[in-house]
This record gives sequence, C-alpha cells and structure tokens, in this order.
Amino acid sequence: MPIFEYVCRECNHRFELLMQGSAEAVCPQCKATKLEKQFSAFGVGATANWASSGTSGSCGSCGDPRGPGACSMN
Repeated sequence: MPIFEYVCRECNHRFELLMQGSAEAVCPQCKATKLEKQFSAFGVGATANWASSGTSGSCGSCGDPRGPGACSMN
C-alpha cells in the first residue's frame, strides 16, 4: 500500500495517508476532499530498480547517511 503526501486546499493542512485500493483521500483535519498530492521525499529520485538493488543505505539498517553505528538502531 502506497503512502501519499497531501496538502489540503481548504485548510492548508499537510499530511500523509496510507491509501488502500481506490479509497478517496480526505483531510483528517477538516474532512475536505480538495487535496493537492505532493512529491514524497522518500520517492523523489527513485528508479524502477531501487528496491531490488540489494543495499539498504549507508548505515546498513536504517540508511543513516552518517554511516554504520551512527543511528540509534545500532
């Protein structure tokens, strides 16, 4: 299930939604359906084979760019 980022055109609330099937996105703050889909920071620059590349980031587990042992996951 994809995660989409939106900005509500009615109240300017910025939020993310996990979308299932053909469900219609609704602003959780004002319940409006006039939404503007945003580019996801996670998905920008991804290529078709990014998920199958076999690497999981600089850290090795979370992708922390500071390298192995830099994050709280280690």
